[in-house]
Amino acid sequence: MTWTMENKIIIINGPNLNLLGKRKPEIYGNTPFEHYVTELRTAFPNVQLTCLQSNHEGQLIDWLHEYGFGKADGIVLNAGGYTHTSVALHDAVEAIETPVAEVHITDITHRESFRRTSLLTDVCAHTIIGHGLKGYEEAIQWLSEHWKKNN
Repeated sequence: MTWTMENKIIIINGPNLNLLGKRKPEIYGNTPFEHYVTELRTAFPNVQLTCLQSNHEGQLIDWLHEYGFGKADGIVLNAGGYTHTSVALHDAVEAIETPVAEVHITDITHRESFRRTSLLTDVCAHTIIGHGLKGYEEAIQWLSEHWKKNN
C-alpha cells in the first residue's frame, strides 16, 4: 500500500490553542493555526488533514474514541494544559489503536515546573516538543513513515 489521499491524519488541539497568534506570541508565535494548516496541506498534498480544537477535555476524548479505531491512519495530539493533568486523556490514548504523535509547540521540559511532566508521552507512539508549529509537520511526517513501514 502507498500513502494516498485516502489516508487521513487528524490533528486534535486542546485548550487555548484556538488563541494561537494572539496568546503570548513571544512564546507561541504570531501565526494563527488556521493559517498554518494551509501550509500543512500544501506540504502534504496526499494526506487528508482534519483539524479539530476544543477547550473541553471530554470532547478531546470523544474525538480520540471516534478516530482511534480505523477512521484515521494517525492522530496528532496537542492536548495543551491537559497534557499535565489528564489521566482520562492518557487512558483514551492508551485504549485506541491509531498511533498518536504528541506535539508541544514549546519545550515543556524548560517551562514552569507544573508543565514539565506529560501524562501522555508514555502512551503516545511519538513525541515532539519545542519545535514551534513545525512540530506538527514533523509529526505528520513521522506518522506517514510509521504508516508506510507498518502497511
